Amino acid sequence: MTEKSGHRPVLLREALAGLAIREDACYVDGTYGRGGHSAGILAQLSEQGRLLALDKDPEAVAHARERFGADPRFSIEHGGFEQLRQYVPSWCELAGVLLDVGVSSPQLDSAERGFSFARDGPLDMRMNSQQRLTAAEWLAEVSQAELTRVLAKLGEEPRARQLAAVIVREREQRPIATTRQLAELIEQHSPKRPQRLHPATRVFQALRIRVNAELEALAAALEQCLELLAPGGRLCVISFHSLEDRIVKRFIAAHSRVDPVYAGLPEIPPEAQPRLAKIGRLLRPSAEEAEA
Repeated sequence: MTEKSGHRPVLLREALAGLAIREDACYVDGTYGRGGHSAGILAQLSEQGRLLALDKDPEAVAHARERFGADPRFSIEHGGFEQLRQYVPSWCELAGVLLDVGVSSPQLDSAERGFSFARDGPLDMRMNSQQRLTAAEWLAEVSQAELTRVLAKLGEEPRARQLAAVIVREREQRPIATTRQLAELIEQHSPKRPQRLHPATRVFQALRIRVNAELEALAAALEQCLELLAPGGRLCVISFHSLEDRIVKRFIAAHSRVDPVYAGLPEIPPEAQPRLAKIGRLLRPSAEEAEA
């Protein structure tokens, strides 16, 4: 399912299969993006089914209202999936939640959003353009020690200490305000040998995750899914890199086993019983999808 804009939802078939959609049930698409997953879910719902979509991006919300606003089965809220509890109606027993974590391709494609160094634009990186702090503003204020920590932890950048020092020296001379300025600065202070990734890739990842508090949002959403999913409900998460993947795997593992305090005892209280059952296995895009 590809839109005229060229947007292609990731792992669409796999996500729909994982949700095991019942036509008359309630579902959440935690990141609307450009509606590929939402369209796939709606295609399997009857008139009694309901889909709530969320997105932090005002542009995505506007797209959703234009595309699906006339469908009584569909509603969209301007918010992140870490606000699930706030937006899911009390009468709605969720049969499934889909979380597609990270940045969407329309955000990457827009130079004005500042997510990518492929096009020059303001160093913004806010998924919600109505929030206060941009990447440029954060970079202007952060201490060198905290910047080092963020690049190492959120970017998994092996040269975090050196690059943090380079960035701090540069900002003392002039503000770092654009994507190209930051990317060229990192490139100038990186080894000249051929590399699989652009040397600024991990730095941009770290800034984006920090500015949008992405890992905290994911952890909060997963905990709320435990409360909101009905018995037998499905949770599907699409992650892009190891930081997100690790959080999801540990969450599923922790809630798929008996509380270790009661392990091996003949009687286990209800609150110590597993709350999740792991279904299937880790799925990756096919070679055809990755190439596309």
